[in-house]
Amino acid sequence: MLNALTLLTGVAALLLAAWCGWAAYRDQPTKDWHFIGMAVVSLLAVVQLVIGIVQLARGEKPEQGTTIFVAYLLGAFACVPAAGLMSLAERTRWGSVTVAAGGVVLAVLEVRLYDIWGG
Repeated sequence: MLNALTLLTGVAALLLAAWCGWAAYRDQPTKDWHFIGMAVVSLLAVVQLVIGIVQLARGEKPEQGTTIFVAYLLGAFACVPAAGLMSLAERTRWGSVTVAAGGVVLAVLEVRLYDIWGG
């Protein structure tokens, strides 16, 4: 895995979490700007997913097993979009809280992906 991409994705996820957490603190739902931020973080997760699959196809193996690695890659890919969809259903401050939680979860998944790969 690319350590710089993993770090960038984790930091971007935490920034999104802080931003949406601030919106929730101010009693605001997610807005269009939040969805643009979610798109950026999701794009980073897609790039990571593609790079991870390419590395596996080239024969590189994660230290803790391919199955668990692919499962975490797919979870990281789906985390923020799922939180974004849930925030659309909940158009109160709790929608922002949901996206903030999704950002924190993605950051934790990034740390775990790093560990699984052998970092």
